[in-house]
Amino acid sequence: MKAIKFLGANNVDIVDCAEPPGEDGCAKIRVEYAGICGTDLNIYAGTHPRAKAPLTIGHEFSGVLMEDTDTLKAGTSVTAYPLISCGNCTPCRNGNGHVCNTLGLYGIDKDGGMAEIVSIPKKQIIPIPNGLSNKAGAFVEPIAVTVHTVRETGFTPGDSALIFGCGTIGLCLALTLKNCGVGQLLLAETDEKRINMARELGFNVIDPTVDDVVSVTMQKTAGDGFDRVYDCAGAAAVADKLLDVVKVKGQIVIVASYKKPAELPLFKGMAKELSIDFVRVYRQKDFEAAIDLAQKEPLYEKLITHVMEPERVDEAFNLLFTKGSGAIKVMFKF
Repeated sequence: MKAIKFLGANNVDIVDCAEPPGEDGCAKIRVEYAGICGTDLNIYAGTHPRAKAPLTIGHEFSGVLMEDTDTLKAGTSVTAYPLISCGNCTPCRNGNGHVCNTLGLYGIDKDGGMAEIVSIPKKQIIPIPNGLSNKAGAFVEPIAVTVHTVRETGFTPGDSALIFGCGTIGLCLALTLKNCGVGQLLLAETDEKRINMARELGFNVIDPTVDDVVSVTMQKTAGDGFDRVYDCAGAAAVADKLLDVVKVKGQIVIVASYKKPAELPLFKGMAKELSIDFVRVYRQKDFEAAIDLAQKEPLYEKLITHVMEPERVDEAFNLLFTKGSGAIKVMFKF
């Protein structure tokens, strides 16, 4: 079969390899779509600490079940919950397997879904309902990140919100918040094409390199700041502003994965008695809720800006490394 493999720093290619072996408790999926995540960019660059070559990457994918399971028939369109939890550590025993002490993911710690065939535990295979395309099914994973963000951090309908970053997660979060009854919503982004995409989706967006985000915030919130501020950018320049744009007793949620340490002026947080929360990946129930949202909200699928053949792997990754390319979600079609 063909698979997209990480072969070393800045070396990801499509190769011929053996079909994954059958494993107890697992079933095989014939992959149709597989998306590139920000984590895959780190793997490509050779900077991910756990990904070891040779590795089939990809943890956002969908396809067709190749064999019956206890609950699903062969031929069913499916996606997969890609986390690998031990089931034995304290977080796992307490129902928090998504933050397992030894958490792994398919596509990082085991061969993943950028291949013609992938083997996944049966209990983690999730059907794609009628009416949702397999392409949209491969996009459930990033939607699940935002469902988890909203569920875990106590969002209340009517709350105002500011989102930094209009990449895949930032725009998904904006759509999720819209569908959960957000009040005033403002997005901040510096990439012109991403700003245009956000506006096409109906959102109010500013460019912090043109408009001062703190001044705009004060104008829009009568000097109070936003109830909730979501960092989907993971940049030092954003970290420097987070505590200025949130209201007294408000909440900052760190959704982005920071690659480098960032400074926070913590006294400002003390002065406002605000909270800073962090979220990581998702629970399986978040995945299932994300499928329901994807069915109800067709705008999520607009974030899939490029679908390419696996043979164009270098071109696909370069799109995401190139600022101004207009790429949001890039997928391979097998």
